[in-house]
Amino acid sequence: MNATVNYSGTLTETFQRRESGVRDVISRWVRSETATAVLLAANLFVLLGSYYVLKTVREALILSEAGAAVKSYSAAGQALLLLAVIPAYGFVASRVNRSRLIAGVTLFFASHLAIFYVLGSAGIRVGVAFFLWVGIFNVLVIAQFWSFANDVMDSASGARLFSIIGIGSALGAWAGARAAGRLFQVFTPYQLMLAGAGGLLITLAIARLVEKRSAHKPSAPISGKGGFRLVLTNRYLLLIALMILVVNMVNSVGEFMLGRLVVSQVEASVAAGTIQASQMGAAIGAFYGSFFGWVNVVGLILQTLVVSIIVKYVGVRGALFVLPLIALGSYGLMAAVPVLGFVRIAKILENSADYSIQNTARHALFLPTSREAKYKAKAAIDTFFWRVGDVAQAGIVFVGSYLALSTEQYAWVNLAFVAIWLLVVIGIYREYGKLVPNETH
Repeated sequence: MNATVNYSGTLTETFQRRESGVRDVISRWVRSETATAVLLAANLFVLLGSYYVLKTVREALILSEAGAAVKSYSAAGQALLLLAVIPAYGFVASRVNRSRLIAGVTLFFASHLAIFYVLGSAGIRVGVAFFLWVGIFNVLVIAQFWSFANDVMDSASGARLFSIIGIGSALGAWAGARAAGRLFQVFTPYQLMLAGAGGLLITLAIARLVEKRSAHKPSAPISGKGGFRLVLTNRYLLLIALMILVVNMVNSVGEFMLGRLVVSQVEASVAAGTIQASQMGAAIGAFYGSFFGWVNVVGLILQTLVVSIIVKYVGVRGALFVLPLIALGSYGLMAAVPVLGFVRIAKILENSADYSIQNTARHALFLPTSREAKYKAKAAIDTFFWRVGDVAQAGIVFVGSYLALSTEQYAWVNLAFVAIWLLVVIGIYREYGKLVPNETH
């Protein structure tokens, strides 16, 4: 009997020790930086999912109310608006602390969605205004998210864990794009605006949770120079801004080249009688549906399985070389063999690497910078300089159309800019090494 009691007591104590051990492991994980990274990934998942729903609403409204021509002029309009928005953002950041800045900006954009809902439901045409608004919203709010992520992590933990956060971006973009088409079958565009506002409120709640967990809780406003002045007076930040401009310009010209080849092939199919002229839109849509699907899938695979390995072995600054080298091969192939099948594969690889490897590395570049650079300079770089890349691309296409450049010639133009891009990355590589001398790569 005593042996039975002793055995039962020993067994109970064993289970209790194991249960206590499991609780300790869970408790340590909940308090860890990895858990913070998972929360940030969840925040980015909701943010990107909401944006892709709103992006679909944007396309529906602008094309139905104003047409494709007005849409094509929007990049210049967004860049001009950002000349006013970025100083205003810096002004606010200099007067409130981090928590109030994030809450204020998030609620500011969420309230606008409610206003657009009221105006649109009343029959007022809001397509152009909403298109410009989304162009400001998506770059500023996402830039602020990454500023926050840079602020709550140090260089070592950020370089290690940003790849996890990036998974939230890849999944959110995929889920939002998939959900948007189905939601349009049930809700009006204006009702989906309210859904987007709800998503923003969820991201704010998650951000508050991360704020409570953070060991870095600066209560003072983000003082210092304005965003544009920070960029123009700091070599490292200026190089990052130039890289962002060139990356967007090269990618956008590549998208133009791809679209040109797609239209050409569809027109050839119509001329050959393979498809009817009335089916052109459907054929183009089918191509891009498949194209974007592959970009999302490959991007998710790269983000989940490859990004952390690249950063581990070549470092943040070394990872910056991956995309321009891919672009070098892509546009070299386009210059030599401008065939849609090859161009499609090249652009899938380029875009997916941009959304995963390049995206993670460029955001991690701000980890060793000052707080004003993380918020004010990053906001300027990820918004204004990004949109200037769009404007530059429009200028290249305009001049190229005037000169009647062929697809091969556009590819050579892009190759010249890729060479400039590589020189800029070399400059960033050196400057980053000065800020993080213990990164051996």
